[in-house]
Amino acid sequence: MTASPAAVEEATPRLLLVDDDASLLRLLTLRLEANGYQVATATSGEEALETMAEARPELVITDLRMEGMDGMGLFRLLRERHPGLPVLILTAHGSIPEAVEATREGVFGFLAKPFDADELLAEIRRALSLGGERTEGGEAWCAGIRTRSPAMQAVLDRAGQVAATEAGVFIRGASGTGKELLARAIHDASPRAQGPFVAVNTAAMPEGLLESELFGHRKGAFTGAERDHTGLFREADGGTLFLDEVGDMPPGLQVKLLRVLQERRVRPVGGTQDIPVDVRIIAATHRDLQAAVAAGDFREDLFYRLNVVSLTLPPLAERREDIPLLAETFLAELAQRYGRELTGFAPEALATLSEAPWPGNVRQLYNVVEQVVALATTPLVPDSLVREALDSAAAPMPTLAEARRAFERDYLERLLTITEGQVRRAAELAGRNRTEFYRLLNRHGLDPARFQG
Repeated sequence: MTASPAAVEEATPRLLLVDDDASLLRLLTLRLEANGYQVATATSGEEALETMAEARPELVITDLRMEGMDGMGLFRLLRERHPGLPVLILTAHGSIPEAVEATREGVFGFLAKPFDADELLAEIRRALSLGGERTEGGEAWCAGIRTRSPAMQAVLDRAGQVAATEAGVFIRGASGTGKELLARAIHDASPRAQGPFVAVNTAAMPEGLLESELFGHRKGAFTGAERDHTGLFREADGGTLFLDEVGDMPPGLQVKLLRVLQERRVRPVGGTQDIPVDVRIIAATHRDLQAAVAAGDFREDLFYRLNVVSLTLPPLAERREDIPLLAETFLAELAQRYGRELTGFAPEALATLSEAPWPGNVRQLYNVVEQVVALATTPLVPDSLVREALDSAAAPMPTLAEARRAFERDYLERLLTITEGQVRRAAELAGRNRTEFYRLLNRHGLDPARFQG
């Protein structure tokens, strides 16, 4: 089976050459391309920084002395923005003190001109085997998370540290930022990697069904329970259970979840005996759980049980350097899936994507690229098609949890309007006691006095 052009390109190491000597750039480019490398070039440090998103290099080779930003200045900015990306410095003005200082700061290598071609190729091979940004294929556990963002890299660094432990992990982040993807990566980096990874959105199920899904049930426990059901905790035994949108879990179920976490045993609905389980919990929410605890909507003891190590995913608008990388990655993946011959985005299209607000985060970006792939009529995606897709995605489809919250707020407002703000009557109509009804009002920031009269 022949590898696709996208797969071949992805497997070919990518280099960025930076030198203000145009003839040397041409010579090095020809030599390195002849040795099987993809080569992008820049004639200054400033141009190199602008080229990074499109070139996506695994190694930067730069001259030391250049007009404007020199090689060390470029290295320091690259180290800040792209941690782990190796930099090799070439110079005709090399000296031992400069080399010592450069390597002390973290420069991968330092070669003086004129250099031997074989020596340069050996240094490149060594840098690519030892260096490179981990999310560009260096570490398998997070290879599915493509990033060049220092903020995102910091999250991955911490995730990699906690993955080796048994500590519970609590992931915060807006909808569409990739909480489940990070949870799966942590599982893959953990000693439990050979065990199951089971994910459940706790906001997407009614309370009665959710209890059965989590803990299982016995045959005949309720109408429709025609056979025993194992439950997700037991399915995840020996592995990881990811509880998404745990902040929306009903109060009654919070108590039962806390008991399971404390005792590491589950009791199926309708059962009479507890069953031991060995499960690591990773929980996630888009809500401010500390505010929910203060409002009485979430149990404080459960919050601290889940929130052993906290990770916060930045929204896409705060990691804009990732937008071209993610867009090109999604384009290659979707084009292959749909059998489309697409070579990439026009520069203006990438600029438009990079400047868009992205309220729906990475999920919205994926949907926009999918629409572009479906409608593209030319190999290079034009800016006009990207703008059309962005316009149609301006109001992204809400998640089920978001839709439920919107319906719940609208329902409460209608009840308060009908009863003119009388909580007792509104609670009766809703079939809830007043304490629970007040909690619902607090959750949505509704003041009954506003509806009186």
